[in-house]
Order: sequence, then structure tokens, then C-alpha cells
Amino acid sequence: MALLGNPDMIHDLRLTRRCATLLVPILSVAFIVGCSSGSADRGKPSKDPKPSASPSPTSDRTKVLERRAEEALGIGEADDTGDRFVESGLERASDGIHTYSALSNGESYTLSVVCSGAGQVRLAVTVKRSVRQTVPCDNVPVRQRITNAPAQLKIDVDGLAGSSGIVGWRIDELTT
Repeated sequence: MALLGNPDMIHDLRLTRRCATLLVPILSVAFIVGCSSGSADRGKPSKDPKPSASPSPTSDRTKVLERRAEEALGIGEADDTGDRFVESGLERASDGIHTYSALSNGESYTLSVVCSGAGQVRLAVTVKRSVRQTVPCDNVPVRQRITNAPAQLKIDVDGLAGSSGIVGWRIDELTT
């Protein structure tokens, strides 16, 4: 009884209870976070991934097809026709192209589209009305002249069943 009557001992017990009351929730949260973060991070690449010894065949094939499409469209080369380059792009055939290109209203342009790979893609160009055509993935560009152009040209390309590869497009303003 003498110990319980000691004011220092009662004060120490209160501090111990306060510390325990604060530490239990903190330690519980730390335990839960520590246990759950390991399972959530499984399957994710590490923050410092090691480079692979050789690139995957898919990426090599994609790069080859991209280079073929760029060469077919003359992307990156000087234009010897005198036409002015406006814009271009490359996408996977499975993703397609869905873009609005800003043009100078009333001017004339050439749209070139090429598919490198296998299968076919469906090209739809909307000037005043939508014009559709099928483009084989044979690396041969399809060109369409656009006269009296609108302020925005809508271009949609979708891969047909079984198609794979790269679709490229290029717009040039015709000079007179």
C-alpha cells in the first residue's frame, strides 16, 4: 500500500499509460503499412531496373516498321517538290490514328498515309464529308489531295481484323 500512496509512482504509471496509448496506434499503422506494401509492390518493376541484355524482338520489329513508314513518307528528308511540311505522325495499327489537324482555311494540301506491317487499315478523312478507303499494310503510301481545306481536317485510321504494324501520316501544304 505504501507504494500506491507514493505520488511519484502514480505519476510514472500515468506516463506509461499515455505512452502506451500513443504508441499502440502508431505501431499498428507501421505494421499494417509494412505488411501491405510488400504485397502491393510484388510484380512491379524495381525503381532501378537493370537493362536487359538484348532488346525484345517486338521492339526491334516495331523500330524497323517505324523506319520503313518514315522512309515511305519522306519524314526527316528535305522535300524536293517545294511543298511545305505541315505535320506528321506514327502510331501502331492496333491503336489507329484519331486526330484533328489545323490547316489554313481554303488552301490546298496533300495527305499521305502508309501502313507498314500486315493486314489492312481503314482510312477516313473528313473535309466536308467523310471519305473512306482501305489501305493495305504494304508500305506503299496512299496520297489524297485536299483542295479548299477546312480549318480542321479530321483523320481517322483504324486497323482491320488481323492487321498489325505501324501507320504513318504526313500533311504537306501545296505551293503554287
